[in-house]
Amino acid sequence: MSQNAAAAGPHTRALTRREFLRAGAAATLAAGLQTRAAAQSPPFGLGLVTYNVARDWELDTVLRVCREVGLRAVEFRTTHRHGVEPTLGQLARADVRQKCRDAGLEQISLGTTCEFQSPDPAVVRTNIRQCVHFAALARDIGAIGVKVRPNGLPSGVPPDQTIAQIGRALIECGRRAAEFGVEVWMEVHGPETQIPSNARRIMDACGHRNVGVTWNSNPTDVVNGSIRQSFELLRPFIRSVHINDLESGYPYAELFGLLRSSGYDRFTLCEYGEAVDAAQGAAFLRRYKERWEALVQSRPAA
Repeated sequence: MSQNAAAAGPHTRALTRREFLRAGAAATLAAGLQTRAAAQSPPFGLGLVTYNVARDWELDTVLRVCREVGLRAVEFRTTHRHGVEPTLGQLARADVRQKCRDAGLEQISLGTTCEFQSPDPAVVRTNIRQCVHFAALARDIGAIGVKVRPNGLPSGVPPDQTIAQIGRALIECGRRAAEFGVEVWMEVHGPETQIPSNARRIMDACGHRNVGVTWNSNPTDVVNGSIRQSFELLRPFIRSVHINDLESGYPYAELFGLLRSSGYDRFTLCEYGEAVDAAQGAAFLRRYKERWEALVQSRPAA
């Protein structure tokens, strides 16, 4: 027995060269698998917009189901049964914030119906004020964004005029929301305004650093079977993402790949178009999450 082996004690021995190389190869393989798993895990998570799936659920039900399923964020839509509205008093706002925290859920945003395309200045002014009220609510419950929307272009008004008007309103909303530490996200929404080139024109007319867009996964995104052209138009402004029916034929695998490559690290929020009974909510969202995970891991054809 060599001196080194004897020093090692009766129950240990030096590794042979073959064993050493085998151990090194195993360690390299394990490290590679860990790196591959990390690469496959998206930097963004899955959450829920309460429109329309949870429109009829109480707040506690929304939070319980999201926690059971493992969803990580929620956007509370105005007018729904959970009642997360600017009319809440300070104690109720603190209660919403604490309940979300207890559920391990980020109340990422508030989904409003504030819109700014009306030819009537008084209507636009009312919607701006309402947006500011939602921004204060977002601050109080711990959300980081308020979603607003255009809802088309009014007839009889030059489109350029309306686009500039929406941009100006968004500047004011973004400036006021910044006072609360909250962002404003313009949903890519409305008959003409959901067309990506028009949404980009609105964002160019706005140009405020506190205003971005909510990608809305619209059919009008798709050009020759791909969303890349539309995504590149709006990529600099994307702060939030709505996804809907994952079986609809929309190129979600491509969307998730583009989000990953762009460094998007927030949430893709389920905005399925139909209400779901609360008793079936967890089962529905588990199936949705399984499909989301499969699409996130898939690689679209080049």
